[in-house]
Amino acid sequence: MNQHRPVRTTIAPALLTVAAMLALAACGSSEADSGSGAAGTVTVRIPDPGNSGVLAVGKKDGSLDKALGKVGAEVEWTGSAGPFAPAAQAMNADQLDFATGSITSGITSLAQRPGFKFFTAVDPDAAGEGILVRDGSGIGSVADLVGRKVAVNQGGTGEYLLLKALAEAGIPADKVQRVYLRPDQTAAVFNAGKVDAWAVWATYAVAEIGSGKGHFVADGAAIGSDNYSLNAVRTGFAEEHPEVVKALYSYLHAASVKEKKDPAAYLNVFTDVGPTAVTGKAEEVQTGFIAEGGTIDPIGPEDIARFEAVAAFYAEQKVTKGTVDVAAHLLDVEKLT
Repeated sequence: MNQHRPVRTTIAPALLTVAAMLALAACGSSEADSGSGAAGTVTVRIPDPGNSGVLAVGKKDGSLDKALGKVGAEVEWTGSAGPFAPAAQAMNADQLDFATGSITSGITSLAQRPGFKFFTAVDPDAAGEGILVRDGSGIGSVADLVGRKVAVNQGGTGEYLLLKALAEAGIPADKVQRVYLRPDQTAAVFNAGKVDAWAVWATYAVAEIGSGKGHFVADGAAIGSDNYSLNAVRTGFAEEHPEVVKALYSYLHAASVKEKKDPAAYLNVFTDVGPTAVTGKAEEVQTGFIAEGGTIDPIGPEDIARFEAVAAFYAEQKVTKGTVDVAAHLLDVEKLT
């Protein structure tokens, strides 16, 4: 996988899986951060991880609490996972301390007034993201998108994937109509034929591919995607509780190694029935994507170069007004003490 990419100087690149979004708030010594933990305990608020992924397992078996307990922290599960943009705004407002998102949505958030830093790198998902089309649509290549409508989430992964695919194929961006939709509202529009294609990632692609109704006309590898997934930490929290950030990273890395070896153990963690369950062909698709992924790692120099390439591409495509300085908002998790 990704044989054309340079070898990282850190541990193998990675894929974050379903429900990886984190939003944690600290309970420190200030009155505002008093929280509900015991005296001196840092209460870490994490949105409910749902039914899949390393956090779901960590919630079910208590292993995350145990890991964070070694550095005087505890978990409070609250809310639910969601897109990075609002999570970034919440971090900027000192309402959240941690979140997960793509480098693409991260750059648009950094273009604002960021109060957070990224501290892990997760390799682009070569297999699980791409340009999705309906079976029988007659769209056999990226070139066939000319004159058609493609659903994307504005400023995030979807818009990046479409623009990158078009650039790779030498097609001017204005030859394809971008339809801006929230990803959780796009499936119905896509399946009703109101758009011709959907630039999307594994969280939403699995169900469509698993249903046998859709496929990627170009996946992340074909597009040459540099769309990393990243963990972000509120700057103030990292300064106050670096040991908690490091412990969280260590837990996520170790858990993602186990997940890659046994993907099925991280699906349907709480239930194997109902709308949150992944079953049948979709389960096979999801486990395949996870197996082709890697582990959650620190940010290496090669990663930074690719982050900067995305920032330059976004500026060139006028998604951002200028080139965002990503390197200024990175944290070396290995140097935290």
